[in-house]
Amino acid sequence: MKDLKIVLIIGIIFLVLIVAAVVFERLKAERAEAGLLPGTPYNLVTTFKGDAATSRAFTWYTEDAAAAGRLEVVKGENASFDGTSVIRVQAEDTTIKTDAGKRGVHKAEVSGLEPDTVYTYRAGSGEDGEWSAAASFTTAEADTDEVTFINVTDSQGITAADFAVWGRTLNKAFETFPAAQFIVHNGDFTEEAEDSSAWNSFFSNVDSLVTRIPLMPVTGNHDEVDEQAAEFTSHFNVPDNGAKGSIAGTSYSFDYGAVHVTVLNTESNLKKQTEWLKKDLASTDKAWKIVAMHRPAYGGNTYKKLDDWVELFDKYKVDLVLQGHNHEYSRSYPLLDGKVVTEKQRSAGAVRGTVYVVTNASGNKFNEKKEDQFYHAVHFQNNMAMFAGITISGKVLSYQAYDVDGNKLDEFTLTH
Repeated sequence: MKDLKIVLIIGIIFLVLIVAAVVFERLKAERAEAGLLPGTPYNLVTTFKGDAATSRAFTWYTEDAAAAGRLEVVKGENASFDGTSVIRVQAEDTTIKTDAGKRGVHKAEVSGLEPDTVYTYRAGSGEDGEWSAAASFTTAEADTDEVTFINVTDSQGITAADFAVWGRTLNKAFETFPAAQFIVHNGDFTEEAEDSSAWNSFFSNVDSLVTRIPLMPVTGNHDEVDEQAAEFTSHFNVPDNGAKGSIAGTSYSFDYGAVHVTVLNTESNLKKQTEWLKKDLASTDKAWKIVAMHRPAYGGNTYKKLDDWVELFDKYKVDLVLQGHNHEYSRSYPLLDGKVVTEKQRSAGAVRGTVYVVTNASGNKFNEKKEDQFYHAVHFQNNMAMFAGITISGKVLSYQAYDVDGNKLDEFTLTH
């Protein structure tokens, strides 16, 4: 009798364990379907870090701070991850303390890819149900002089409604410029950099785009506060070729075909960046030089702390400076030595000057229009989210600015 009781108890325990295992697997499947497993990637975004023609970088968060990060890449669109040709990369795994708790941060880069080629990838922990949805990207064509990209700034939201506007803006941008190869965001991604729910809304409204199209970030005054920017930089895997002494990930440069883009941080360490900027602009042999930064040297108003940079823009013949911060729209005439370059000077071909643009906010926050200045070719406040598309084709750069409803509000061309 005693032995029978023991057998029954063991049987009951065994049955409970089986039921628990079934329930656990069902819950795991349900959470996986909803993307809720602790090792499942979220806020997944792709960027450039190395050669745009042969590499691609990625960053994602996980709820499980101890989760491992893995990246799988395979040539072709909608390709299988079961074959022998899959490239597997171990991510660099770190953690960050957020207002929602400790989170895992995972950054990975795949290199050795073929130019102008479609690849499919997924990111995750390697465990069942802890992979991102598969997404495809296309590497850059080597040395192309046909380049199109999107410029946005100041998504700077708090609420879900704010970021819904941001999502509409970027989606309209790609509806207008479907061939765009990357995005430059000129800073102030969220109102508060430590607001993790805001970051979640920022990414979730555009995840079908930024998981495929590189999003290159610029540091704004809401992204870096008191020389602290970890909540911002943790989201992006960017080139580590920036100014020494500046916060890593806030100044860097990259090339795409015939275009050299220099990203500057207007919030701190300006002098340290000045020497680096000089070397960066002097060393590039790309036909087109574009600078992206947050506070404007010439926007709704001027920012005199950037005068040393402006001198270098003049010296090294920077074509276009993309800016943010003002939450209004402005475009300068071509400028050189603080003066407007006349049409006669430009027609003669000896002097081009630099054009400075502030695209209005891509989110839901707008400021009162500032006073017109001598350098303003266009200056207005339409109180609508905006984006711009920049297209380089050989010796011609075309810039077009639109509002979120798809109305074209400004355009110009630059010619070499």
